[in-house]
Amino acid sequence: MRRLALLAALALFPAALHAQPEPLTRADTLRGSIGPARAWWDVTFYDLNVAVSPGDSTITGSTGITYRVLRPRTEMQVDLGAQLNVDSIVQDGRTLRYRRDGDALFVTLRAPQPAGASKTVRVHYRGRPRVALNAPWDGGLVWARDSIGNPWIATAVQGTGASAWWPNKDTQADEPDSQAVAITVPRGMADVSNGRLRRTTENADGTTTYHWFVTSPINNYGVAINAGSYAHYSEEYQGEGGRLTLDFWPLAYHLDAARRQWAQTRPMLQCFEHWFGPYPWYEDGFKLVETPHLGMEHQSAVAYGNHFRNGYLGRDLSGTGLGLEWDFILVHESGHEWFGNNITTRDIADMWVHEGFTTYSEALYTECQQGKDAGARYVIGQRRIVQNDEPIIGPYGVNREGSGDMYPKAANMLHTIRHLVNDDERWRGILRGLNQTFRRQVVTGAQIQEYVSREAGMDLTRVFAQYLTTTMIPVLEYRVQNGTLSYRWANVVRGFDMPVRATTAPGAYTLLRPTTAWQTVPTTVAASEFRVDENFYVQTVDVVAAGK
Repeated sequence: MRRLALLAALALFPAALHAQPEPLTRADTLRGSIGPARAWWDVTFYDLNVAVSPGDSTITGSTGITYRVLRPRTEMQVDLGAQLNVDSIVQDGRTLRYRRDGDALFVTLRAPQPAGASKTVRVHYRGRPRVALNAPWDGGLVWARDSIGNPWIATAVQGTGASAWWPNKDTQADEPDSQAVAITVPRGMADVSNGRLRRTTENADGTTTYHWFVTSPINNYGVAINAGSYAHYSEEYQGEGGRLTLDFWPLAYHLDAARRQWAQTRPMLQCFEHWFGPYPWYEDGFKLVETPHLGMEHQSAVAYGNHFRNGYLGRDLSGTGLGLEWDFILVHESGHEWFGNNITTRDIADMWVHEGFTTYSEALYTECQQGKDAGARYVIGQRRIVQNDEPIIGPYGVNREGSGDMYPKAANMLHTIRHLVNDDERWRGILRGLNQTFRRQVVTGAQIQEYVSREAGMDLTRVFAQYLTTTMIPVLEYRVQNGTLSYRWANVVRGFDMPVRATTAPGAYTLLRPTTAWQTVPTTVAASEFRVDENFYVQTVDVVAAGK
């Protein structure tokens, strides 16, 4: 989600430039790697308690971190934004010493930590958390007011890190098995967080605590505060997993608009369950929550700020007009429940798994609503915003994403693979199989590539390498002379041999198997009539016309 604003700008202004990436730092390594102070323990449960104060934009809270000891160690890395102050860190009733290194706390443990033991450490903290000035791309807390002046608070921290507002093991590589989220807000406000609301507590100081509980594994950036003057209505959906509760939380004065626009939830769920398998969180329910920022895939509590309009803030990133038939934020952020929340990558360098599949889900939703040809036109239309400025896969171990092309380019790679498979039921089985095989797991991009190759029955190693690790689009060079079509791949990785369908007779496509060496086939088309099936994300060059 974080780069969608840039992509929207590029859709309108294709010459816009990407900012140069900032230099890597020690802090990037501490966040992005599994160092010695992280590797020895596996988080199993977070007990998060936070009170928010909109009057002075401060928070006060504590997090109980329950973990399983994998091997004995005495130093533990817990992450918490440097702008937040630690009051104390406690284990077994004893206060622990710690040293701070930027956003990392290195805690010295006093109690024995035998392998296999379950232990809990609790961090008490307070302060002014990082403010998100342009959420969700600039992560942190949003301290806003709605249009009638009521306080409106939200979190959006993907990439920035959940440690911007609560202490945790701030890596996607380790998820708890479950999580408690207790948020205290001024009376009159409602907080909507993840999972199920177990109870509310009216406190003597004029505040209310909302106690939420997530029974499933959850990535840390998916944990959310959404506090405002909300209305609430509920529905039920009979899906593949049985009865699913749907809870909707718009601002109270947007209730009628929400009922109209959010009716798209049901067909979205029907489409995505068809293609991806059952919604992953039946026990935690599905919620859609209006937020003061554009949106984010907060697990079971999808953040929505698209102003009850179709498209992306009323625009269509594909340039085809097809995206104006549905609500981009509702569809895209909900698609992340399967790719991003159900399947989570260990390292954000592999965020193409989250964003590529979810961008492709937009095309599948278009297909569900308007037909297969429309879905293809939608994803092909997104090629206009591909920048090819840097590879999609970023550097590992340093908390650094790759190119924003992880959205449209990776989606078009998946669309190409679908047409290599050339069997829609098999392709659907691959998408559903991914969500079943890696259900509620943390994965590497390599695992996803290997699974797709195996289930497709073809070696896609070089296809993934081409589109994910280079900025090159494959070029099919060709010439037509004396009834013979000559063709080969150029601008490709070593050994690239992806098949492609192209015209060798008027109006008919034939599967060609190019390599980087010239091959020939008889043809009855002229050079000007030669076409490659546009469902394959490649370019063509007539070498004769180009004077090569």
